Amino acid sequence: MKRIALFAWLILSAAVFCQSGKNAPDFNLDDIDKNDVELSKLTGNGPILISFWATWCKPCVEEMTEFARIYEEYKAKGFNMLAVSVDNEKTVSKVKPFVKSRKYPFTGVLDTNGETARKYGVLSIPATFLLDKEGKVVYQSTGFKKGDELKLIKKIEENL
Repeated sequence: MKRIALFAWLILSAAVFCQSGKNAPDFNLDDIDKNDVELSKLTGNGPILISFWATWCKPCVEEMTEFARIYEEYKAKGFNMLAVSVDNEKTVSKVKPFVKSRKYPFTGVLDTNGETARKYGVLSIPATFLLDKEGKVVYQSTGFKKGDELKLIKKIEENL
């Protein structure tokens, strides 16, 4: 049983890692104010960070604090960010007050059915994808520990 679970995990993980260097899947989601946000309309100006997160995920919240700082530092140079909440129907009502209370400066969008997360092969959160200005995945990571943001900053600077 453990071998089957390990094998399944390896296959699913490979799906995520195979995305590097490929075009990121496009998506169309509502932001927290019910405005339509389409990824393909944001490409072309600079790198885009896509972060899959949830209100109940402590590492996600720690990561989002770092991302807010990074976003503020690089947004004037063309950097953009989408925080994709994977909160489901039971917790999605907490997303807007959560984002507003923390004054996150980037766009928060809602993936309540998990369709976009599946397109990206997200198995656990936080999951982060950095796209270049053409929309190709140039960096990805799963999980968060203090210091991870330094690799991300380097990749953002390389793609500005």
